[in-house]
Amino acid sequence: MPIVSIELPREPDVLDLFRRGDEYALSLYPAESYYGLAIGDLEKTGVTLFVAREAVAAVGTVALADRGDGTAEIKRMFVADAARGLGVATLMLNALELHALASGITLVQLETGPKQPAAIALYEKHGYAVIPNFGQYVGDASSICMEKPLTPSAR
Repeated sequence: MPIVSIELPREPDVLDLFRRGDEYALSLYPAESYYGLAIGDLEKTGVTLFVAREAVAAVGTVALADRGDGTAEIKRMFVADAARGLGVATLMLNALELHALASGITLVQLETGPKQPAAIALYEKHGYAVIPNFGQYVGDASSICMEKPLTPSAR
């Protein structure tokens, strides 16, 4: 069973997952519709990176970008091909939501795309609902935005 922990983004195997995630997203969407955080942005105050590891190998990543107003955005969710279907994304999402609650975050939002039905299904399964596009995603037909209010009882 993979272990999820908070890590820094510049470990070689984590950088490799980011590269693969970028390649995957760019195979589905035009570059102007790709909104992945840069490595430097993942190191900023208020951004927490969660990494799932199977033994020592990184098999998944997800970041939580705290906006400082009780809301946050999920960024950089990616699971390696070999680890898909094994519950890695759920483990990471659970860790992220627990951390968000402990940090005083009461609403988590995200952006995904219509060519990622498995991602949409995962988020819906965990209580995320589709909302109108927000922020930089407004007007982008390649974006689907979702959100979930967090309460201790929802966990």
